[in-house]
Amino acid sequence: MPPFKLVTPFTPKGDQPQAIAKLSKGIIQGKKHQVLLGITGSGKTFTMANVIEQVQRPALIMAPNKALAAQLFSEFKELFPENAVEFFISYYDYYQPEAYLPTTDTYIEKDASINDDIDKMRHSATRSLLERKDVIIVASVSCIYALGSPESYQGMLILMENEKEIVRDDLLSRLVEIQYERNDFDFHRGTFRVRGDVVEIFPAYETDTAIRLEFFGDRIDLELKERYDYLISQNKLLEAQRIKERTNFDLEMLEETGYCHGVENYSRHLDGRMPGQPPYALLNYFPE
Repeated sequence: MPPFKLVTPFTPKGDQPQAIAKLSKGIIQGKKHQVLLGITGSGKTFTMANVIEQVQRPALIMAPNKALAAQLFSEFKELFPENAVEFFISYYDYYQPEAYLPTTDTYIEKDASINDDIDKMRHSATRSLLERKDVIIVASVSCIYALGSPESYQGMLILMENEKEIVRDDLLSRLVEIQYERNDFDFHRGTFRVRGDVVEIFPAYETDTAIRLEFFGDRIDLELKERYDYLISQNKLLEAQRIKERTNFDLEMLEETGYCHGVENYSRHLDGRMPGQPPYALLNYFPE
């Protein structure tokens, strides 16, 4: 993973270089508590961004309220465009805890409304911490509340790699176990759908990006990516874009109608033949 890289046209000025050096040294030495003093507009956020770049460690930035957290998230996102800057606040738009009023013998049930976008961002934050080292999370006090153990969370991860051996039905069972819902019609976050040897998964941490897995037997097949990467390496950018757009369009047509123009280009995949194996022809129908 890339190291923390601060991207800005500005450089530390005034007391900032000294503050950055002292804070960075204190962190490396293991000091538990340090305080940076400064009036509003003195560049404390910029100073701390430089400290993060200096010490090269994952950072948690806590804000006293959601509004300030959102502001800091926007600023750090801009300062560290190449790193994983995440947002972690309470996902409740509305929360009514259960209560009992003894004077009127009234019981009020717990009621809550969860914000789907914030839930996605919380999933993205925990996912980044398990996958990367260059993570900055801007959070509210919500980050100190119970979330479940990292070990349990890791135990629910499904790792996918190209050419990895995995039984398709086992994958579907694992998705159900971790609370993903199969929905072949309304494809949204936290669901998956199946079309023969193609499994599409909409991760809980994404908004508009899904994952498509193509199986050849029990092996995940991603030939389009291999060919696309090859053309890019040969500086054939137009050809790479063309094959990507055409193949994805053809796959959508095959999924919706069962046919596309140039369907013969996919005969090896539809027949289940190995690379280099010639297609079946009329001669194959003759007896030996």
